[in-house]
Amino acid sequence: MRQEMTTREAYGQALLELGRINENFVVLEADIAKSTRTELFAKEFPERFFQMGIAEQNEFGVAAGMAMSGKIPFISTYAVFASMRALEQIRTFMAYPNLNVKIAVSHGGLTPGNDGPTHQAIEDMAIMRSIPNMTVVMPSDGIMTKKAVAAALEYNGPVYLRFTRDEIPIIYDNNLEFKLGRAFLHMEGNDVTLITIGDMLSHTLHAARILVEEGISVRVLDMPTLKPLDQEAVLLAAQETGAIVTVEDHTILGGLGSAVAETLVENMPIPLKRVGIKDTFAESGPYHQLLKKYGLSSSHIQAAARQVISMK
Repeated sequence: MRQEMTTREAYGQALLELGRINENFVVLEADIAKSTRTELFAKEFPERFFQMGIAEQNEFGVAAGMAMSGKIPFISTYAVFASMRALEQIRTFMAYPNLNVKIAVSHGGLTPGNDGPTHQAIEDMAIMRSIPNMTVVMPSDGIMTKKAVAAALEYNGPVYLRFTRDEIPIIYDNNLEFKLGRAFLHMEGNDVTLITIGDMLSHTLHAARILVEEGISVRVLDMPTLKPLDQEAVLLAAQETGAIVTVEDHTILGGLGSAVAETLVENMPIPLKRVGIKDTFAESGPYHQLLKKYGLSSSHIQAAARQVISMK
């Protein structure tokens, strides 16, 4: 088995595999099929693939019409363009009528590092989370991506699926039973809980292992579904560990950190630290260097854990 892969590649493979057993979904693309890997689906199912050009608002409007006609559209583009350029179409023509559409976006977070801030989607999940009827998902590796795409296809309603540009480690195996709205427990612990999403899972697990070597008992939760949040898992962690750190490749404003904070403050206030992009834009550069510069590295996660434990 491969050790690393991009989740956008896994998305392309998932479409191809699902397309062979389900004829009722179609794929729309915004002129970047090679990048989002929808070219795999297009080659085998050209009659179900629609190249819309660099016209995301039109792409989403057409997809809404297809959904109203009984098809299930997977709409592909980059995260920044879906969440901002086509936001009105998503909100008004998809989420408001609660259409059965799947918005599948690549280049989420800092993973498109060398493309710079115009392509680094650091606000997209906050935007999508604020829209009624929208389910928001960022799978944590290639295997989970395939499971999440299949789950989204079975789910009746709009789903926002966020993928990475760069390769990330394979963590799960094919026995994974993915369910929308469910967190996944990786490590048991009593001193602190690290809650993470997407590409940050591998960095979080690395940080947790170092903390364990220091004698700290660490719980790790992977939260691939940002909305609806698995509040039961969050509150159980709060009760049993008394301190939480959230970790996300996204602004700390409105994303995972905000969702967990809202849950805690309304139900069980405990010390919380948010590891993520602060209120700033990033810059062009290699992905791992950007993580370090903007406070998302394993060492930053470790420091946040130690700090939040001291606040208990």
